[in-house]
Amino acid sequence: MWDLSAPVLTGSTGLVLGLVLGYAARMGDFCTLGAIESAAYGNDQRRARLWGVVVGVAILLLFVAEALGVAQITSTIYHQTVFNPFSAVIGGLLFGYGMALAGNCGFGALIRMGGGDLRSFLIVMIMAIAGFITLSGPLSPLRVALFAETPTDTPQGFAHALSALSGLPPLTFAAPVALILIVIAVSHPHLRHARATIGWSVVVGVTIAAALILTSVLHVETLEAVPVEGFTFTVPLGRAIMYLMTSSGGGLTFAVGSVVGVVLGAAFAATWRRRFRWEACEDPRELGRQVAGACLMGVGGVVAIGCSVGQGATAMATLAYSAPVVAISIIAGALLGLRQLLRGFEAV
Repeated sequence: MWDLSAPVLTGSTGLVLGLVLGYAARMGDFCTLGAIESAAYGNDQRRARLWGVVVGVAILLLFVAEALGVAQITSTIYHQTVFNPFSAVIGGLLFGYGMALAGNCGFGALIRMGGGDLRSFLIVMIMAIAGFITLSGPLSPLRVALFAETPTDTPQGFAHALSALSGLPPLTFAAPVALILIVIAVSHPHLRHARATIGWSVVVGVTIAAALILTSVLHVETLEAVPVEGFTFTVPLGRAIMYLMTSSGGGLTFAVGSVVGVVLGAAFAATWRRRFRWEACEDPRELGRQVAGACLMGVGGVVAIGCSVGQGATAMATLAYSAPVVAISIIAGALLGLRQLLRGFEAV
C-alpha cells in the first residue's frame, strides 16, 4: 500500500471518503441553508438538529482516535494558526450572507450539481475563482493586511486548552460535549423516530472524522508529505478545477479527491432515488443573486479559513476556538440575507 506515491494515497482517500459523504448527504437531504431556513421560518428544527448528530459523532470518534494515538488534531490548520476573532466574524458573515443569496453553500452546490443542477455548477465555478482571487490573487495583499494569519505551536482548541490546564486528556472534555450534542439532537420528538435520517447523519459524522483520522495516518507514514486535513469546500473547489485542467495547481491532494468524490457520490444517490434531472436558471435576477452570493462565499470562506462544512463540521469536530464563532457568524449572515430576500419578494 505504502509503495504508492503520497499524492495518489491522499487523493484516493479524498475520493473514497468524498463518495461516501456525497452519497450520504444526498440521501439524508442535508443542506446548511435549508436547515437554517426551516428553523427560522418553518418552525421546524429537525434538519438543524441533524447537525448535532453529525458534529457529536465526529467529535467523539476523532478524540477517541487521538487518545489511541491515531489522529493528530493539533496538526490541523485550525490549531496551527492563532485564532483571529475578527476574521472569523467577518468571514463568517460574508459567507452566510452569500449563501443566502446563492441559495446554497459550496458543499450544497456540489451535492446539487451531482443531481444535474447547472445553476450549482455556476456557483461552484464563481466561488472557486473568488476564493483564489482572495487567497493568492489581487485581493491577497489586502486579506493579509486585514486578516493576518499567525502560526502558533499552541493548540487553538477548547479541549486541548483545558487539558493543558488540568493535566487530563482532551477526550475527558470532548466526550461530554459530543454526547450532549447527540442527546439534544435526537430529543426532538419527530426526529427521534426518523431512523433512516439519523442513520445518514451518523454516516456523515463518521466520514468527517475519518478524513482527519486517515490523513493523520498518512501524515505519519509519508513523513509529513501529506498534511492533516478534513473536508472543506472553498479553496478546494479552485484546487480541484486547476488539477482537472492541468494536472498541476498543487497536484493531486485530499481536497481535489474530496471535491470530485462528493459530486460523484451525490450523482449516484440522485440516480438511485430517480431524482437526477437537468436544471438551469431562467430568471436573470436569480442568476445575478447567485453570482454575487458565490463571490461573497469565496471571499468569506478564505477569510474565515473554512466554510459551513470546513468550520461548522470539520473544525467543530476538533473543538477549535474558531468553529463556533464562524458557525454563529454564518448563521447570522444567512438570516440577514434570507430576511432581505423575503422583504424583496414581499415588495414585488
